[in-house]
Amino acid sequence: MHTIHAPLSSEIASHWPTSAYVHVPFCRRRCFYCDFPISVIGERKRGETSLAIADYVDLLCREIKVTPPGPHQLKTVFFGGGTPSLLSAQQLGQILQILEQQFSFESGMEISIEMDPGTFSLPLMRQFKALGINRVSLGVQAFSEELLQACGRSHTVADIDDAIAILHQADITNFGLDLISGLPNQTLEQWQTSLEAAIAVEPTHLSTYDLVIEPTTVFGKKYQPGEQPLPADETAAQMYRLAATTLTAVGYDHYEISNYARPGYTCRHNQVYWQNGPYYGFGMGATSYVHRQRVSRPRTRKDYAAWVQRLIATQGQIDCAASSQQDILLETLMMGLRLSAGVSLTTLRDIARPDLVDALLECLVPFQQKGWVTLPQQPKSAICLTDPDGFLFSNAILTAIWQVLDP
Repeated sequence: MHTIHAPLSSEIASHWPTSAYVHVPFCRRRCFYCDFPISVIGERKRGETSLAIADYVDLLCREIKVTPPGPHQLKTVFFGGGTPSLLSAQQLGQILQILEQQFSFESGMEISIEMDPGTFSLPLMRQFKALGINRVSLGVQAFSEELLQACGRSHTVADIDDAIAILHQADITNFGLDLISGLPNQTLEQWQTSLEAAIAVEPTHLSTYDLVIEPTTVFGKKYQPGEQPLPADETAAQMYRLAATTLTAVGYDHYEISNYARPGYTCRHNQVYWQNGPYYGFGMGATSYVHRQRVSRPRTRKDYAAWVQRLIATQGQIDCAASSQQDILLETLMMGLRLSAGVSLTTLRDIARPDLVDALLECLVPFQQKGWVTLPQQPKSAICLTDPDGFLFSNAILTAIWQVLDP
């Protein structure tokens, strides 16, 4: 069964956020596949010893303070990056304090943080937990020294083991692991080993991402998609199917294209994105979605600092265009079809003309015949992609939808 926590419909309807994403851009090095907005600070610097991190945290807090609060308390906060575990407990606490003062926190809220092996100790993890962190996403990527080195990660398999031990010792019961498939020279056997190693440490959540080659990255300059030493497309598809069968066989719910969870442990924050709900975004490169308006912040610290200064000068007012009805429909489908629960017919009829909904359903009939899509049989049922083939061929399905809705 697909597990969803608190319903989001009322907040989505009013489009006042109950979630906040906070970007912490600092990393020890840039991984060879990474095109995220980050700042490399080297192997030795941390929040306590880096003036750049201290200055950034102050700037981030200034952005939060000038952002107008809505009528709802925050239900989720997600610290992403970058490597948020490079922050000191004092810096993380400063950000959380400002967030709570500005928006207030709901009791029982989810506060997630991305952490990399080798970047945190048991005392720091205990301090983070005392601040309210109750969900950790650990960037493992592979349980193989060869593959970790091949993709430019700064940690080792021993660091992974130590990090997981720390999470258990700190009694972090809700933690997930990130894994990447389709790495250069990666074999099916290595992927199976990573999956089995991940299962063995009993995370509540697993994210399995297929490598995407971005042109500006180290990998993008060295490799062409589908060509050696990258696995062939069919091998990459086998890796996807292997993850689905292996993880669901031991009780993980494949609730989103790339995500698996134990019952009751889906990521509440990320479901806001997938349901096309509103959220605040803070920090360099972050995007917010408030009142149907998406605002992307600059991707460098210098430009972000200038952007915050302008925001303060206008007392939190940003000029931006609201999404059109067509944009909302396309975004709802492109995000919602990532979920195993799909997109309900009721939702579509609420945001689109009847003729558009009918055209959409008609264009999906060929994919239903292939066994990739399940179409609504009742007024309150949903359009869903099948697992694994519908998820595997989601790009083809979404392309067809795009052609119908944005000819």
